[in-house]
Amino acid sequence: MEAKRAEHARKASFMQRFKKDFLLNKYLYVMMIPVVAFYAIFQYGPMYGAIIAFKDYSPMKGILGSDWVGLKHFYDFFSSYYFWRILKNTVLISVYSLCFEFPMPIILAILINEVRHQAFKRFVQTVTYMPYFISLIVICGMIKDFTNSGGVINTLLTYFGGDGLALLQKPELFRPIYILSEIWQKIGWESIIYIAALMSIDQEQYEAARMDGASRWKQIVHITLPGILPTIAIMFILRMGNLLNVGFEKIILLYNPGTYDTADVINSFVYRKGLLEFGWSYSTAVGIFNSVINLLLLILANRISRKVSESSLW
Repeated sequence: MEAKRAEHARKASFMQRFKKDFLLNKYLYVMMIPVVAFYAIFQYGPMYGAIIAFKDYSPMKGILGSDWVGLKHFYDFFSSYYFWRILKNTVLISVYSLCFEFPMPIILAILINEVRHQAFKRFVQTVTYMPYFISLIVICGMIKDFTNSGGVINTLLTYFGGDGLALLQKPELFRPIYILSEIWQKIGWESIIYIAALMSIDQEQYEAARMDGASRWKQIVHITLPGILPTIAIMFILRMGNLLNVGFEKIILLYNPGTYDTADVINSFVYRKGLLEFGWSYSTAVGIFNSVINLLLLILANRISRKVSESSLW
């Protein structure tokens, strides 16, 4: 009886605090409604459809009416020839992206921060931002034009004695082309958050370091990098949580059956199986597998970051 009264008192206290906070910040709550509605409708609502991964889904029978098959589609995926191929490709492209693409915005932000000529700094920022705002279809068209047998890259290679080849037709070159194009497209946009973090560093630290005779390099190592380390840690955790979600739109626009061995990833495989071959249940099972792995990587990265740098999402 005493426990029930205590629970009732806690609920009443919570409601009172909520009403007080709502009256003080009612306009903020109103502004929050579209965001909550967006995630509820487009993120959490579709999760109901994940049930078809455990069913032999038929549009005629509907989700609830389709036959239950349990883990059959997961077993089929794990035992298929494509499992190891797409898992290897996804992991390799993701790791290459983490190793080469992730540090580049940090380096660019530090370099821009070191520039003292304001006009040149704004010019560099504008030029590096521009590729991000170009349509992905246009970007992929440009990549194809640059790398075909008569493109700019092959023209330069031929001038220096190389052979003019369609580079995207060579499986071993797909991953380097993809990573380099990702860096070119995103380096400027992703550097914005690091530039903002650099602006929050106390300038008196740099003045004290200069008075002590510290070089520019030592200032970067001992002041700049530690100053933006929490931001780097948070961005790293978010990247790890999305590690296996390699952008399938770009890969679908660039790859072809001849490069499947090195270019086909989990998301492109889901697209082909689900939308082109109408294997809805099978592709949903593969998508759930991908989401679970990403969730585990997110939790692992968060724990490691909390222990190493004391910065974490939770």
